Amino acid sequence: MKLQTILNRLQKLHPKEIDLSLDRVKNLCKKLGNPQNKLKYISVVGTNGKYSTIQAVRSILKTANIDCNIYTSPHIQKINERFIFNDEEISDDNLSKLLIEVENVNNGEQITYFEILTAAYFYHSSKFKDNINIIESGLFHRFDATNIIDTNLSSIVTSIGLDHLDWLPKNEQNIEKIVYEKTSSLVNSTIVVSKQSSDETLNLIKKSIINNQSKKIIYKDDFNYLLNENGFIYYEDEYGGLKLPKPNLLGNFQIDNCATAIATVRNLKLGVKDENIKEGITKIKSIARLQEIKSGKLKNICKNNRLYLDGSHNPLGARALNEYLNTLDCKKHLILGMMSNKDHEEYLSNFINISSITTIDIPNQPNAIKGKDLKEKLNKYPNVSYKKSIEEALDSINPGKDDLIMITGSLYLAGEILNLN
Repeated sequence: MKLQTILNRLQKLHPKEIDLSLDRVKNLCKKLGNPQNKLKYISVVGTNGKYSTIQAVRSILKTANIDCNIYTSPHIQKINERFIFNDEEISDDNLSKLLIEVENVNNGEQITYFEILTAAYFYHSSKFKDNINIIESGLFHRFDATNIIDTNLSSIVTSIGLDHLDWLPKNEQNIEKIVYEKTSSLVNSTIVVSKQSSDETLNLIKKSIINNQSKKIIYKDDFNYLLNENGFIYYEDEYGGLKLPKPNLLGNFQIDNCATAIATVRNLKLGVKDENIKEGITKIKSIARLQEIKSGKLKNICKNNRLYLDGSHNPLGARALNEYLNTLDCKKHLILGMMSNKDHEEYLSNFINISSITTIDIPNQPNAIKGKDLKEKLNKYPNVSYKKSIEEALDSINPGKDDLIMITGSLYLAGEILNLN
């Protein structure tokens, strides 16, 4: 049976895409033998930087010959990306068999798509009991399907900001509520808190976890780094200092994520050596996060210009992306596609010195805002235009020789771009 047929069937098991509760996934996992209670975890919560932090931890542990399973969401190009076992993406055939087995155990009970995928991950991971599982929390965390584990090696809190506000009541659409939802139910272990966008957010996190019995490792208080002008990073924590090569990631915000990964790994005391860290951070694999497109169908349209792809989709991500763009001495052109439930004007307000903005449709996404409608919302900005497709957008820009083109606004758009290219 084709994988997509199975996925389509699983999406019909619940009338809602998201229904915040832990009862259904707990019930299914109980039928599966509670596999989630047999595993070792590093859990990652936050708004931005979760994926990059996970990939940094993964790369360091791999260099140290420590086997990992990884569960992330959403996927960029195909759903198999969400299921990594022994550092390898699951095949279509094995994923199909896994989902059918879990579907049969579920026996038609109401359960959301994400919940049954999460239960399937736990079930298959239990076959690799010695591996470390790095799991990314989905929406918020308190009622997220990943939040049914009892023990944890470490919880990582990445940068927290405003996103997914449409899932909160109007009077709770604020940073205080989001911090609470993401951090108030972390299990006792070690909590590593990444660099935050403001002191207010950091103080809210500290307040939220104050009664948690975990060891707290907080950026600036317990670990820090300095980026040297020669490209080296000087990292320091209670275990001493490290002189590190710059990671193979663009943007200072990516170095924040890398430093958080290093703090986590050093505190876990898994036998990871300094040499493993130095090598691991130069081999991080990251897609749709400040990713340069160097070849392919779309690159051929703009052969003489740098073409980048970034899945940022909220104000916090836009600020980080703009910070990187401002380090470049060239004209910048944005190609923008977004989902309907995002704050489009607030997102774009974080960019400065942009030469042109071209809005486009996101293919195969019924919940995306139409490019024409997005253009109308952004008409106060100069040089805004609409093109239906990415190919038309690239054709229309006419950039100068050294100009840069950035495609951004949505991880779903990023996936479509990579598949098309």
